[in-house]
Amino acid sequence: MPNENRQLQAHPKASAPPGPVVLVIMDGVGVGNEDAFDAVHSARTPTLDRLRTDSLYRTLLAHGTAVGLPTDADMGNSEVGHNILGAGRIFDQGAKSIEKALESGTIWQGVWAELIAHTQAASSCLHFVGLMSDGGVHSNMKHLFALIDQAHSEGVSKVRLHLLSDGRDVPDHSAHEYLAQIEAHLAAINTDSTRDYRIASGGGRMLTTMDRYEADWRIVERGWHAHVLGRGRGFTSALEAIKTQRAEQAGISDQGLPAYIVVDAEQQPVGTIDDGDTVVLFNFRGDRALQICQAFSAGDEFSGFERHRVPEVYFAGMMLYDGDLNIPQKYLVAPETVTDTVSEYIARAGLSQFACAETQKYGHVTFFWNGNRSDKFDSNTETYLEIPSDRVPFEERPWMKSAETADAVIDAIRGGKQRFIRTNFAGGDMVGHTGAFAAAVLAVESVDLALARILPEVEAAGGCIVITADHGNADDMVERDKSGAPLFNEAGQPRARTSHSLNRVPVYIKDYSARTASLRSDINQAGLSNIASTLIELLGYSAPGEYEPTLLKWS
Repeated sequence: MPNENRQLQAHPKASAPPGPVVLVIMDGVGVGNEDAFDAVHSARTPTLDRLRTDSLYRTLLAHGTAVGLPTDADMGNSEVGHNILGAGRIFDQGAKSIEKALESGTIWQGVWAELIAHTQAASSCLHFVGLMSDGGVHSNMKHLFALIDQAHSEGVSKVRLHLLSDGRDVPDHSAHEYLAQIEAHLAAINTDSTRDYRIASGGGRMLTTMDRYEADWRIVERGWHAHVLGRGRGFTSALEAIKTQRAEQAGISDQGLPAYIVVDAEQQPVGTIDDGDTVVLFNFRGDRALQICQAFSAGDEFSGFERHRVPEVYFAGMMLYDGDLNIPQKYLVAPETVTDTVSEYIARAGLSQFACAETQKYGHVTFFWNGNRSDKFDSNTETYLEIPSDRVPFEERPWMKSAETADAVIDAIRGGKQRFIRTNFAGGDMVGHTGAFAAAVLAVESVDLALARILPEVEAAGGCIVITADHGNADDMVERDKSGAPLFNEAGQPRARTSHSLNRVPVYIKDYSARTASLRSDINQAGLSNIASTLIELLGYSAPGEYEPTLLKWS
C-alpha cells in the first residue's frame, strides 16, 4: 500500500473535473525546423493542427540539464523523459550520476574494489559488455575508457570487450570510427607486455543483447552465444567484421549488424566468458540492460532461451537497473532515489489510474514513470495494460499499435472509473530510429488519427487531456553540420539521422470541463518537469511544493 505521509490538498480554484485527466505521450514527436527533413511537419496531422489553435499550446525543453543530463548538448531520451514527467522535478540522471562518481572517485570503492580483488585472486579475465557509443543515452565511451584505464592501473592483466554498435543515438555508419578509437586505446595499454586487452565480440544493438521488455529474447540469445559461448561468425578483428558485413549488405545500419566473434589464428574465439571471470555491463540505462543481467544471474528457472552453459562469474552493472527486482545485485554507481511521483501521490489520494502502452514503451509509462519502480503503489486503484508489439522491423508497420492503444484508452474513458489515464504512442520514436523518412511520416499520422478518436471521448466524459512528448526524434531525420545545414552522401542523398533531436517538444492542454485556465507567461524555460504539477492541478488538487511549477494560471 502507498505511504500515507504526504497527501494532496484540494485546489482553491480548480475543482475536480467530471471526467478523467488523460495524458498522451507522443514518443519522439518534437517541434522541428518545419523543413523537408521534419517528418512531423511533413505528416498530415489535422488533429494536432486544430489543437494548435483551440487548446492551450506551448513548447517544452526535453533535453540536457532540463531533464537532469550533464550538459545541454545531451539529447533527451525516453527513460529520462518519463522519469522527469512522472517525478515533477529535475534530478541527476544516469550519466550525470556516473560522472560525479568518477570525479569524486567513489566509483572505485565498494563493488569495483570487490570485482578487482576477485579478478586478481582468480587470475581471471575481466569482461566489459555494452554499447559502443558516446550518445549518452544508454552508455558513454568515456565511462568505458575510465573503467579500462582503472583496471590497467590496478594490475588487471587480461580484459575482453564485447561491444554493441549503435547507429541510433549517434550517426549511423560510424561504428568503425568508434572501433578505431577503442583499438588505439587498447594498443597503447598492450605496449605493456603484461597486458592482454582485446575486443572479443560484438553486433548491432537491435539484433544483439539489448532487447527490452522481453519483446524478443532471441536478441539476447544472440549476444549470449557471441559473448559467453564464443559461437558465431568469426573474424580476425571487429573492424574486419563490420567492413565485411557492410560489403555483403549495402547500406546496413550499425544497429542491425549481425553478431560476430573475434578469433585467433587457429580460428578459436579470443574471449569467451568462463567460470571465475568478472563481467561488467557498462550501460547505465536500465530498459535494455535487464534481460542480459537475468541471463547471467537467474538459476534453473530462467526460460528466456537455452543458455547451454552458465558460467559462474562475478557480475556487476554500471547502475541498479531495477530497484524492485534488485537487478543487478552488484552495481558500481547507486541511482538517485525518486519518491513522491505523480502516481504515488494519486494512489495516496485513493484515485484510480490506468496506464497502457505497447511493449516497446510499456515500461516507460510504468517503471520509468513511477521513479524506476516496477510494483504498483496501490494494486486496488491502479491498472496496467501492455499491448504486445509486433516483432517486425518498425518501418514495415510504422503505425505500430496506435489503433490498439487508442482502443484501450477509449475503453478506460468509457468505463467511467479511471480518474487519471496515461499512455504512450511509440511510433514517432521507434520508426524515427530507423531513418526511414516516409515510414516516420506514417507513424506520426497514425498517432494523429488515434488522437482524433480519443478527443471526442474525453469531451463526452467532461475530462481534460494533456498531449506532449518525451523528446524529439521524427522531427529531424537528417544529419546536419554545425550550422544546421543538412548533410548528403556521395550519391547526393540525405544522410539519414537515426538519433533523437535536441528540439523542444509540444504540449497541448484541452479542458472540456467548466473550468477556465490560461498558460502562465512567467515560465520561459519550462520543461517536462512542469507537466506533473499541471496534471495534479487538472485533477483538482494543489501541486506538491517540491514539484516544478504548473503551466497553468486559473481564473
